[in-house]
Amino acid sequence: MTRRLSLAGQLLALQVVIVCAVLVGVAAVTVAQSTQRAEETESARALEVAETLANARAMRTALERDQLDYLRIAAENSRGYSGSEDVVVASADRTVLASADPSRLGEPFDLGASRVLEGRSWTGDLEVGDGRAAMAMTPVYAPDGDAVLGFVAVQRPYPGIVEGLSAAAPNLLTYLGLASAIGFGGSLLLARRVKRQTLGLEPAEIAGLVEHRDAMLHGIREGVVGLDLHGRVTLVNDEAIRLLRIPGDALGRTLAELGVAEEVREALLSSDVERDRAVGSAGRVLVVNRLPLTSRGRPIGSVTTLRDRTELLELRQELDLTRHVTDTLRAQAHEFDNRLHTIAGLIELGEAEEAVRFVHRISTSRSEFGGAVTSAVRDPAIAALLVAKASQAAELGVELRIAPDSALPVLAPELSTDVATVVGNLVDNAMDAASTVAQRWVEVGLGVVDGEVDVVVRDSGPGVPAGMESEVFRRGVSTKSGSVPGGRGIGLSLVHLVCTRRGGDVTVSSAGGSVFTARLPAGPALVDA
Repeated sequence: MTRRLSLAGQLLALQVVIVCAVLVGVAAVTVAQSTQRAEETESARALEVAETLANARAMRTALERDQLDYLRIAAENSRGYSGSEDVVVASADRTVLASADPSRLGEPFDLGASRVLEGRSWTGDLEVGDGRAAMAMTPVYAPDGDAVLGFVAVQRPYPGIVEGLSAAAPNLLTYLGLASAIGFGGSLLLARRVKRQTLGLEPAEIAGLVEHRDAMLHGIREGVVGLDLHGRVTLVNDEAIRLLRIPGDALGRTLAELGVAEEVREALLSSDVERDRAVGSAGRVLVVNRLPLTSRGRPIGSVTTLRDRTELLELRQELDLTRHVTDTLRAQAHEFDNRLHTIAGLIELGEAEEAVRFVHRISTSRSEFGGAVTSAVRDPAIAALLVAKASQAAELGVELRIAPDSALPVLAPELSTDVATVVGNLVDNAMDAASTVAQRWVEVGLGVVDGEVDVVVRDSGPGVPAGMESEVFRRGVSTKSGSVPGGRGIGLSLVHLVCTRRGGDVTVSSAGGSVFTARLPAGPALVDA
């Protein structure tokens, strides 16, 4: 198997190719510029030789007198010392009088675009057998006048590419060597830097890690959300998109832009570590675990996992209702036991009439409270719950009463279950608080206002400490001491989750005790009866 180049090697090879390409370009430009300068120099030299020869008085006199021998000797001497390829002397009728090429003698000279016979010097290019040459023409004037007797034409060859390279070689080699050293050195440093930044991983390894991460991320059943320091989403999987109900193109956008609920947004953007924090979002109950991220000692953002606990909440509601029934039956059994013992004792003492009066008082008291409940609460499940709670209240020595303005119609089964959960937990919490003071009472108010079921539970307890009005609804937070099976800080947390899941809320205030107000949107869940 052929071993592939490492990332550093690939970068170095790429940089070397780029440097070589640049160097070739620089060399080509340098040669071109050198050739252009050489051509300009040869043209200037050709014109200089032509003007020198044409302006010599002896040349002008010899041309006027047709002294061919002198003209040819002068032309050859000029060609020799100037290094020109050919020096031509021609008359005004373009007949060649002197040339290094004997075959041209007596032949007409092709002036091309030159206007030398009009008294103007000219320079240009000439195509010769195997290349190009510079051509310069200068008029020869009469010794004692302005008449043009003829002209001198000088031909000098242009240097070839090899000669141009030879001329430019010293400087070119210096520049190329310096550029090569800088290019190779920079390429090596860049390759090493990239190697460090990729933690020594090769491209195939990086691609494999990314593919593995994506597969793992989207295969997790929990929602995962990564945020940068500015609250923008840098990482999100399919489950998080489903739970938060956000668009699939969430990367690079803030939570506010994505329409994430305020409670969830607060948990995701918290500056603290969040452990098993329950929040409501889009009709679901989510458990949030948030952990800040750092890299090389500096914060870079956070990662949060989201777990759907809606089904667990529903199971908890069922268990809670079962617990209420169990506690109620236990309290009723205990109360019934005590009353039977009282009746039995009165009979043994021969107080039959007092026993009858005792039974009558018990029946009247139960009937009065039951009547108050059924007249104010028409939903049978909630009415039965309140009647049962009266037994628990009696066992604790707490008076449970219904607010005079209560009026609750029959509710749909699902809403009735949620309201029963809220009422049961709020009443339990209120009885627990009221049992610690001398004046022990709990008042429950129920009604429907603006399409919402309102549950108001007041108690005579010590109230919620200032500053904890929102904290008491968090799981595990409690103002009471001592331990109970399952732990404290669960009932109010469950009330909060039930309310927020339905799009409602629950608040608390303290005024001579605690006042808990829960609102649950009813929508079409009211049933006329």
